[in-house]
Amino acid sequence: MAIAQERKLPIFRTAMITMHWVNLATLCIDNEFAPATTVHATTMEIRGMGVMLRGEAGAGKSECALALIERGHSLVADDLTVVKRIDERDLLASSRPLNRGYMECRGIGIINIAEMFGIHAVRLDKRLDLVVTLREWTPEVVEERTGLEEHFFEILDLKLPHFELFVRPGRDMARLVEVASMVQALRRMGHDPAHTFNERLIAHMAAQMAPEPERVIKPVAVGSGTRPPIPAAGSGTRSPLPQGNGAARPPAQPTEDD
Repeated sequence: MAIAQERKLPIFRTAMITMHWVNLATLCIDNEFAPATTVHATTMEIRGMGVMLRGEAGAGKSECALALIERGHSLVADDLTVVKRIDERDLLASSRPLNRGYMECRGIGIINIAEMFGIHAVRLDKRLDLVVTLREWTPEVVEERTGLEEHFFEILDLKLPHFELFVRPGRDMARLVEVASMVQALRRMGHDPAHTFNERLIAHMAAQMAPEPERVIKPVAVGSGTRPPIPAAGSGTRSPLPQGNGAARPPAQPTEDD
């Protein structure tokens, strides 16, 4: 103790097992000194997925987040998200302590999410799984129609799946963001609806283009004795006509005129 005080070295005392203490201290040090950055975006927790909403100022990020909160999802950070790279493989999103739980709504002002919707509507941090960018729609834009091509957004040298949604009157952006998060959750489980439908379409087209099998006409065998033999022409013989009881018809009797 005297040497530590003389050299001004901190000393930690704990009742924890040494191994547990070392593991916990390592995690705390990694989190404290992890690479970090700030992103102009709103982050939400949607059905267990961490979703970052990007876009230009006035694109509707906060309004979309507010609609998601009304549907039971949670707010992580509004307008400014702090992102840390943990264990060189995950990105952890959080809010600054100053504005945690607060949201800015244009035309209304600052609102307190926890007081309005309950404490369950606010999360301290969340691992990022998806990035959604909101863009203003113009007639020249080309929107994704099939979903076969995957796009990514890079933060701190790590790539995240990325969707681009174009804002236009009448579109329910909150619903689209919710569906995008569920699609990404299915992809993580190995179920990609776009690729599944593409395989079904290719199989259907291959079946339509396949040549039809040739029809084989089998000869019909004629059984013996089914038809009576035809007599030769000029033979002068006629077969007797059968009667009702199967006996031959008697010859006609001569009349007086004969």
